[in-house]
Amino acid sequence: MNMTWEINWAEIAKATGDTLVMLGWSLLFTIIIGLALGIILFLTSKGQLLQNMPLYGVLSLIVNILRSVPFVILMISVFPITKALVHTTIGVKGAIPPLVIAAAPFLARLVESALREIESGVIEAAQSMGATPWQIVWRVLLPEARSGLISAVTVTAVALLSYSAMSGVVGGGGLGDLALRYGYMRFRTDIMIVTVVILVLFVQLLQMLGDRMVAKYNRK
Repeated sequence: MNMTWEINWAEIAKATGDTLVMLGWSLLFTIIIGLALGIILFLTSKGQLLQNMPLYGVLSLIVNILRSVPFVILMISVFPITKALVHTTIGVKGAIPPLVIAAAPFLARLVESALREIESGVIEAAQSMGATPWQIVWRVLLPEARSGLISAVTVTAVALLSYSAMSGVVGGGGLGDLALRYGYMRFRTDIMIVTVVILVLFVQLLQMLGDRMVAKYNRK
């Protein structure tokens, strides 16, 4: 068995960089889409500002379906969409669209839950002052739910990191791809251990950063 000092650290560094690129871009698009979708879900739900049960039912069904499909299966299923968007289905670029498709509904549901934590009296007070739904979203809902939203993004970021590792099964690049091709297929236990340690460190850093931001912005 190869020893740990025979590891190609340049490959490890490249795979780590690829994972960070996947995480960064997919998290950015996930926040944009997931936050918007979560706000719409909340606003169109029963008893809310823009109640629209047919629209809420359709969006909720789509979110539930996408959240129910295992990531590897989802990644393969959306190959045509990925190909149309980034002109490839492998590597870092090929992994980003399915990562967003998988994580955005997950974040949307967390955003909806965070917004439901806001006391209805706060929203009613804003309405009584003549605030429009758009103003209520930006000046009431998002500030009041800030700590919950940060927590939701943190959980989603950790989930995206695990998804990015699984994308290696279909050539998604990054640490997951390295662990599969060099660690598993070549029986390199040392590489498997190194990639797992790096991923665990990333998770710890993400969680620590998220927890600090939640504590900073917590209004309670």
